[in-house]
Amino acid sequence: MTARLPVTRALAALVEHATGRPCGTGELPRVQGKSGWEPAVAPYTILDSLPAEFSGPPLWDWHADVAWSYQVTSVGERGDQVEWLADRVRAGVVGRTDGRWTHDLRVPDARVIDRELTYDAGGDPSVSAAGAIVSYVQRFTITVTPA
Repeated sequence: MTARLPVTRALAALVEHATGRPCGTGELPRVQGKSGWEPAVAPYTILDSLPAEFSGPPLWDWHADVAWSYQVTSVGERGDQVEWLADRVRAGVVGRTDGRWTHDLRVPDARVIDRELTYDAGGDPSVSAAGAIVSYVQRFTITVTPA
């Protein structure tokens, strides 16, 4: 079975590359600032790990396929801002050009065999009680097999 951490790191890097915005793994992303590492300014994304599904041989067999699930939350100050960011996330993770993935998702010692968008907030961003932060949720499943 392929370890999750390399998939998580590869997906976070892909989201950052596709959006041009910072992506935190399980937390607010931090960027290098004048006084060290500082919280990123909106808009940004947060990548969270979700429960996984397994198929193939028993888990003790390193040849088992695994479908790792993730949630990408686009965070911004306005609804149009997070929809724009969510569009870039969607295009980056599952977008195709000429029958191939638009962006490579390279995972060490594994081969990505499928990418699927399993949930999209559908243009219904959630707004905080203060109204200053807007978020848009998408869930993806990345299926990998040992290389």
